[in-house]
Amino acid sequence: MCATHQTQHWMLCPQCDLTVKLPAVPVGSRARCPRCHTTLVANWHEPRKRPTGYALAALFMLLLANLFPFISMHVAGLSSQISLMAIPQVMDREDYRSLATLFLLFVQGIPAFCMIAILLLVNPVRLPHSLRLGLARILFQLRSWGMAEIFMAGVLVSFVKLMAYGEIGLGSSFWPWCLFCLLQLRAFQCVDRRWVWQRIDPLPPLAQTPQAGISGLKQGLRSCPCCTAILPAAQKTCPRCGVSAAPRRQHSLQWTLALLITSVMLYIPSNIMPIMVTETLGSQYPSNIMAGVILLWSDGSWPVALVIFIASIMVPSLKMVAIGWLCWHASGRGRRDSEKMHLIYEVVEFVGRWSMIDVFVIAVLSALVRMGQLMSVYPAPGALLFALVVILTMFAAMTFDPRLIWDRLQETERKEPRLDGQPTRHC
Repeated sequence: MCATHQTQHWMLCPQCDLTVKLPAVPVGSRARCPRCHTTLVANWHEPRKRPTGYALAALFMLLLANLFPFISMHVAGLSSQISLMAIPQVMDREDYRSLATLFLLFVQGIPAFCMIAILLLVNPVRLPHSLRLGLARILFQLRSWGMAEIFMAGVLVSFVKLMAYGEIGLGSSFWPWCLFCLLQLRAFQCVDRRWVWQRIDPLPPLAQTPQAGISGLKQGLRSCPCCTAILPAAQKTCPRCGVSAAPRRQHSLQWTLALLITSVMLYIPSNIMPIMVTETLGSQYPSNIMAGVILLWSDGSWPVALVIFIASIMVPSLKMVAIGWLCWHASGRGRRDSEKMHLIYEVVEFVGRWSMIDVFVIAVLSALVRMGQLMSVYPAPGALLFALVVILTMFAAMTFDPRLIWDRLQETERKEPRLDGQPTRHC
């Protein structure tokens, strides 16, 4: 057995399974995988104080954003004003509790929970070991589900739509919410998973000395998907975090394809059915996603029309095609271009949640546009279906194991360069 401290020098890339011997990373630098360029470790300045400051400031801004009015609208002598908490309340009154739940969960609940978890994990707070372990396991899984910045983009799109009908005013909580979006992103950026887990428990000793530049699976090793510890491939449960896993995600392609097919089945009716209903002078005008894009384009708001078209139509369609292509490649078909497939996977993972912009636009419009018989906006069933499409495609990307892409690549075909810490300016 190797000494426990020696395990700090080794890591299996979570994206391509390459065995990497980590160098001494200078402060303000990060180490990347030489094959897929995934960030492995980051040596931040003040790894405790910086995320603590950003997380505390983010929570304070979130509190301010919920205490005061958010935006207002003035049309023909009538006024309407909402706060952030009024948005789910309106959707609840209109019997769209599912959309209200999604708003509370993705926009406020998950980001707030993550900030609290960061404060508890990076600081010497006395917590039961099981609680600290659970927080660490949940934190990095929820990272991609916080959508505060996406909601902010939806608010800006709503402004462009409403400017043609009346005067839009910014409330006292608008700028605190903008600051919250920036601060919570920065707090996440300053937290290194490996450093957090090292504070909870040390890495388990290695059963054998790894060989750099070779896949961990070929050496009988696997990486824990939760705490990145190197374990024997036959060991199912990680002794450090308690997560049970296999060397590769079991039935990864089957789960991905099942979720993909389900999302395709829901995507068709979500584009056909109306996503919102506009009531003007007693007449109702239902509209779907494409109708909204055409209306914005005809009104001269072609930049916003392009944003909606790209985020709500083009991105989901291309994302589903890309996931299907990844499954085709990982199953042993197609050309052996692992680098290109990995790039596609990273793009799919990044853009997946941005398709929720249209759902948040409907949430803002439904809450704000309440002018009685003059004009009112209501959500429609298509909005819920589209939200389910976005969520299912996100789950499909999460269940796909990117290491299957690289399993087809022979390590003998190329020599991997030595890994060096790469300086980063704003660490």
